[in-house]
Amino acid sequence: MIPLAMVKAGEKVRMMKLGGPEATRRHLADLGFIPGALIQVVSQRDGDVIIKLGDTRLALTKPMAARILVE
Repeated sequence: MIPLAMVKAGEKVRMMKLGGPEATRRHLADLGFIPGALIQVVSQRDGDVIIKLGDTRLALTKPMAARILVE
């Protein structure tokens, strides 16, 4: 598993695990980050990422993307 912050633009990955405090994990889960969810990285710059999760695009800061483990 690697942090989402390390995934290159254009790649598709599967969300495996969330890290960080309980409130952060709950917030990410509410946004749709659940184990098995398919994520496509639209763009990546200095660790900050724009992703496509289902029909939704989200922008994540590097610290937030580092808490999302994917494979």
